[in-house]
Amino acid sequence: MLGFFRSPEKQRLAMLDKAPPGPLKAYLSRPFPEKTQQVQDTEFLALDFETTGLDARNEAILSAGWVLIRRNRVVLRHRQHHLVQVNRPIPEKSVIVHKITDDRAREGMHLHNLLELLLPQMAGRVLLVHFQKIERAFLGAACEQVYGLRPPLLFADTMLVEKKRMERRQEEIMPNQLRLFNLREQYGLPRYNAHSALEDAIGTAELFLAQVETMAGGKPVKLGEVLA
Repeated sequence: MLGFFRSPEKQRLAMLDKAPPGPLKAYLSRPFPEKTQQVQDTEFLALDFETTGLDARNEAILSAGWVLIRRNRVVLRHRQHHLVQVNRPIPEKSVIVHKITDDRAREGMHLHNLLELLLPQMAGRVLLVHFQKIERAFLGAACEQVYGLRPPLLFADTMLVEKKRMERRQEEIMPNQLRLFNLREQYGLPRYNAHSALEDAIGTAELFLAQVETMAGGKPVKLGEVLA
């Protein structure tokens, strides 16, 4: 229980000796960025999962997409998108949303192979997502399944960034206003193909940079101001 109240950095140090050799231990070997450093000096990994459902205890990751943000720029050459094998029939409602069928999923990689690719990209960076509950839960469950441990994670969440901004300005939050698609439109960003893990990750990255620019007002934004 005490570990829950520790900072991610203290959790990282406490878990480092327990982790088996490999990608998870390498991830834990890199310290988290300091909250006092500027956003423009911080590297973010914009991440999105498409899943069979919302409950990480009983559902599975179908696909993962990520892209790097460095010096307030989306670095598209550092983008990846992968399908993941699942060992159960994919629900019809999930297929309708994500267009990932049982046949396509069978062509995907094993979960441990996905983590071998993803964890090195996460090391020393802040994870950037839209609605952190999904990625936090599924990433933690995946690591526990493969490595027996749930590593500490440092998140920035574009939904939470916007919610805090609106609350500070005492603005009313309308139903669905904080959805990624609607916030992108609010910030004048172009339409994109939703429910693709990579495109959602890129869409989240672009939204975040627009939010930071609005927050800055010509002044540097500290990392602590955008962390979830």
